[in-house]
Parts: sequence; C-alpha cells; structure tokens
Amino acid sequence: MGFYADQVFPRLMDWTLGARRFQEYRQQVLAQVGGTVLEIGFGTGLNLPHYPKTVSSLTALEPAILLPHTVTRRLSEGSLMVEIVRVSAEAMPFEAGRFDWVVSTWTLCTIPDAVAALREVRRVLKPGGRFVFLEHGRSDDARVAKWQDLLNPLQRIIACGCNLNRPIGALIAKGGLKVKRLDRFRLPYVPRIAGEMYRGVAVPAPTKD
Repeated sequence: MGFYADQVFPRLMDWTLGARRFQEYRQQVLAQVGGTVLEIGFGTGLNLPHYPKTVSSLTALEPAILLPHTVTRRLSEGSLMVEIVRVSAEAMPFEAGRFDWVVSTWTLCTIPDAVAALREVRRVLKPGGRFVFLEHGRSDDARVAKWQDLLNPLQRIIACGCNLNRPIGALIAKGGLKVKRLDRFRLPYVPRIAGEMYRGVAVPAPTKD
C-alpha cells in the first residue's frame, strides 16, 4: 500500500478534513489553547491557521511524512514557530510536565495503542494542564456500534489504520485523564458509522496513593 498510503490517502484526507465545516470545528476547539502546546498527529498541518496568538510554542508530533510540500507551505504561511518531532505518541521524548496544552484532532482513531499515547499525554502535561480533543469514534447507539464493529477491519485497510469503533471517552479515562467537558454530536451528511463525534477537554486525573 506504499503509493496509496503515501500519496492517495493523505491527499484524500487533506481535501476532506480541510473542508470549511471541519475548519470551523478546528477553530472552535483550538480557540481556548495557549502557552506551550503539543499537537499529536500533526498530519498535513490543517490545524495551523487556527492556533490563537496566545500560543507561545507549538511542538508537533507526527511519525509519518505526509505531503511534505503541503506541510512546508503551511508552515511558511504562518507566524508560529513549529518543531516537528518524528516519533510515535506512545513513547514521547519529552520531560514530564512540559506542556500547558496537548491537542488531538482526528488522531486517536489511528494511533496503534491509544491508551499508551494518552498516558504519555498525561505525563507531559503540566500540573493544571489540559488535553483538548476532537475525534470520531464509537456510537452510543448499539445498532450503529454493531455496524462499526463489522466494518472496522475493512475501514482499517482503506483508511490506513483508522478505527471506526474506538470509545474515545473510555480510552481517555484509561489513559489517566479525567474528562471535564464532553460534547457528543454527529457530522452532517456523513454516515453515522463514521460521523459520531467526541469533542471536549480533559485534565490529569489525581493519582491514587
């Protein structure tokens, strides 16, 4: 799947997730962030125009090299300095308590071990830091969830590892984070199996003695 995964699918996702409606969702989620920020799953840089001026530094975690010319152009168009780190989110090379905010948009569906990545998110957040997320995932409707389970093996092939059926809220809790706000909604004009959305903010959960 080299050519498809490297060229075709990234362009398809960049076009789809770059649509105006998705950009509006990104802007709404990112408007609250500031200080030192870590974005996991940087992709092709679609979040870049929506970071507010309150962000002092942005570190972008992205193991794959996706549409490098597009990424270079988007970096050059913005005023925010970005450090791109080519490692997996399950093993972040950062000291504990480094970031004020961690951002994830349409990323937790694809990370191989999402719980391990979320434990790393908890570790690298400062005391009082926050994790903001915008993700698709498992439906609360049992009939829709059943179809998500049935179609997920095919989805993982055609969408390069993306999962339809991950229970995002439960994964965040397993990662040692406490959800402070969670909005559930459906993407319009998108089949429910792929359009069940999770949007919210989480903080590091208290450790048990």
